[in-house]
Amino acid sequence: MNGLLSSLVIIFGIALMGAILLQPGSKGGGLGSSFGGGGANSAFGAQGATPFLAKATYWIAALFLGTTLYVEYTVTTASRSVLEKGTSLSAPAAPAQAPAAPAPAPAQPAPAPKTSH
Repeated sequence: MNGLLSSLVIIFGIALMGAILLQPGSKGGGLGSSFGGGGANSAFGAQGATPFLAKATYWIAALFLGTTLYVEYTVTTASRSVLEKGTSLSAPAAPAQAPAAPAPAPAQPAPAPKTSH
């Protein structure tokens, strides 16, 4: 299941980058115009593919965000951090024990003051 989710996140990420790059910029150009999409005789009509690409970008972004949040949810509910999920080749080291502190010496009674009679 984790492999499928990771694959979906990667696929949606690449599709999102492609949808963003194909949209025309502020000057009417874009990567889509270099593939012949910049004319009035395009497959999407006189306005071009702008509305379609904008809606597709919203949907792909929503799918990307949803799968990313679900992956994060599954990682955090596993009660292990992302760093601990990696394969460890050696067993975790046992905690070092602190040396036992010597017992405190018993207090010496103070000598009684000498009185002269």
